[in-house]
Formats: sequence, C-alpha cells, structure tokens
Amino acid sequence: MGCPYEKIEIIDETRPIIEPMIRSLNFISGLLNRWISVTSSLAGLALVLTGLPPAIATTQSKDLIRPAVVAGGFSVRLLADGLQHPWGMAWLPSGEILITEREGSLRKLSRDFSRLSPPIAGLPSTLVVEGQGGLLDIAVHPEFTKNGWIYLAYTEGPRAAGTGTALMRARLKEDRLIDSERLFSMQPKSRGGRHFGGRIVFDRQGMLYLTLGDRGEEGRAQRPNDHAGSVIRLHDDGRIPADNPFRGRPGLMAEAFSRGNRNIQGAAIHPVTGELWAHEHGPQGGDEVNIIRSGRNYGWPTITYGANYVTGTRIGEGTEKAGMEQPLHVWTPSIAPSGMAFYFGKVFPQWNGSLFVGALRGQSLVRLVLDGERIVAEERLLVNQIGRIRDVRIGPDGLIYLLTDAPDGKLFRIEPR
Repeated sequence: MGCPYEKIEIIDETRPIIEPMIRSLNFISGLLNRWISVTSSLAGLALVLTGLPPAIATTQSKDLIRPAVVAGGFSVRLLADGLQHPWGMAWLPSGEILITEREGSLRKLSRDFSRLSPPIAGLPSTLVVEGQGGLLDIAVHPEFTKNGWIYLAYTEGPRAAGTGTALMRARLKEDRLIDSERLFSMQPKSRGGRHFGGRIVFDRQGMLYLTLGDRGEEGRAQRPNDHAGSVIRLHDDGRIPADNPFRGRPGLMAEAFSRGNRNIQGAAIHPVTGELWAHEHGPQGGDEVNIIRSGRNYGWPTITYGANYVTGTRIGEGTEKAGMEQPLHVWTPSIAPSGMAFYFGKVFPQWNGSLFVGALRGQSLVRLVLDGERIVAEERLLVNQIGRIRDVRIGPDGLIYLLTDAPDGKLFRIEPR
C-alpha cells in the first residue's frame, strides 16, 4: 500500500510565486514519509515482540472455488419439517434437539426424530419478531448435566421504544422454561428489523460469546459507547470478565470483546487452537471470515471488500487501514453466510479439518479447506438442492446437521453413503 503523503507538483503561471512554498511542503512530506516508514517497521517489530500472530493474506472465494469432488460420497436425510424459519439448534444430553424458530417459538425434537413438541412455554414477554429479528440462537451450558442452564438470544422490545439483541438463560422443566434470567441487553436500542447478529458460543474456559450486528446503521460499529457491531464476552452468569479488553476504559462498552463487525451470524471455537472464528455479512459482496481476537477492530464500515447496494459505489476508505484487521477470506459476490461448524472427525475422513458454512443467498453448504489459519480451497455442496441454509452443526454422532430458513423450514442430516 502506497504512502498517503505524495509530493506536490504544479505547472501554471503562478510557479515563480509559490514554488518555494511547494519545496517547503515537499520537504515536510519527505519527513512524514520517513516517519511513517520507521513507525511501520516498529509496528511490525512490536508484533513479533508481543507474540501476536503474523498477518495472513486475505483469500477471495472466486480464486479458490473448485468443483465439489466428493458430491457422491454422502447422502442427505430429512429429519423434520414444518418449522417456521428455524434459526438455531442444540442437543440435550438425552439426545433430544432444541430448535429455535425465528417467529418466536422454541421446540424440542425427540431423539428418534419422530415427534416435534408444541412450543415450549416461558419465553420472555419482551421478545419481538421483526424483520430479521425474533428468537435467534440457542446453546446448552457445557456443564448442563450439573446446572441445567440453556441460553437463548432474541430480539428484545417493546418495538415502540426500539429493539436490540438480548441474552437470557433458563432451565427446562418438561415443556416449560423456569428460573429465567436476562444476562445482557444491547444498548442503545434502535428501530428497524435488520442486523441483530445473535450467535452464542462457549469457549474452553466457559466464557460465553454473543455476536451482534450493526442494526443496519453502519456508523454504530465504530462508536466506542455502542454495543452495535461487536462481539460480547461474558461469564456464564452474565458478569463482565476482568480481562475484557475495554473494561475500565471510560466511554467504552465493557462487555465488548471486538468492534467493527457488520452482522455476525456464524461463530465457532476452533477445536485445535480454541480461538473464536466467525463470519459476517458484507453489503453487496464482502462477506468475511475472521478470527475474533481480544480488542481487535474488524473495520466495518471504514474498510470493507463490499460495495453499496444498487450503485456499487465504494464504502468507507477502501479495503485496508492501519489498526484494522484483514479478513481471512472474502466472498464477492455475497453468499449471505449463516451458521458455521468445524469438522474434526472420523465419519467423513475426506473432510477432516474443514470449516463448513451455510449460505442463504447462495443456497448451498460451503466447505472451506484449511491449512492452519490459511484458507486454501472452497467447495460448494448441495447447491440449490435443499434451500437457504441457516444453521450448521456437528451432532454428538459426528454427523452434520443443517437447518433451512423457510416458512416450512427443515432439519437435514448429512450421512455417509
């Protein structure tokens, strides 16, 4: 990337008057250029000394996509249908699956997939179904057998006062939620039905992450006193961890772990490194895969590989800027990613180590081939075969489960042929 300070030249009748001024400005420019060069080198040295990971070159989907070479190596089984825009799923130790419906219902699917329960009672009265919002993700506490907690992300109202993403936990007794607690409420609230984020992930230390969107108001993702466009990190009971990067800093949101995210609808912990990976929707193109690290700024809307809708004009300042992270991988055109899971298992040895991403607009299951933190290839599976894939999970049986987003949404399982 070239230096932003360039020499000034002028050719006109005023040269004899202002040429000395130009020489002075060019001298100052040269000093600035040398200062930038030195500070850039020092910044690179600082990365080495502090042990931060080296930068990974961003890959473009169009350069890595290849035909699905294993299309005949699996089959797809329909397990359940009749779901109203299903959004997330989680397994109970009994083998039953809890499934959220964006339209405001939580259902339980029996272990043999033969019975889908009526809506489970006890969801918060403040839950609002609006546009992309409603009942979103669900997670089961890593020590569920000891404490019985399940976690739900949802859109909170009332609508007249503005809405935002919220997080609750509760226990399930038969077909009712009890002992409900609201753990987090996005601030400030705003109107509109876009970009709620809403994925829940637990890491190996039991910390809880909740992804948020910018609520369709792009500038909010860079505002320090705004939860929008960030990833939230909490203890399992809602307390703010002492080592959160912005805790104790005036004017910053203590719950935030990252900033500058547009709308994250897929997140997962890497089974080997333990780090949080996520993808987010770009605007017109520019969907991203990132590793979410403490205190990092992921650039939206200052930098992006996407463009304005309809016009295709540039957003922000370009694709890179000092102090802002580069994505690992970019989709242009957009696939509208949702749901995300790493596959490390024996059932599909040909896919071991892959990252799977659902595609809404792309109506496919995307497999990303990894080499460490580098994405080296991409395959598109099930293209236009089962619909808009909202969620991707690896079940306790080591098989891949998919939810499709539709008024008559479905649960599928990928099995070896």
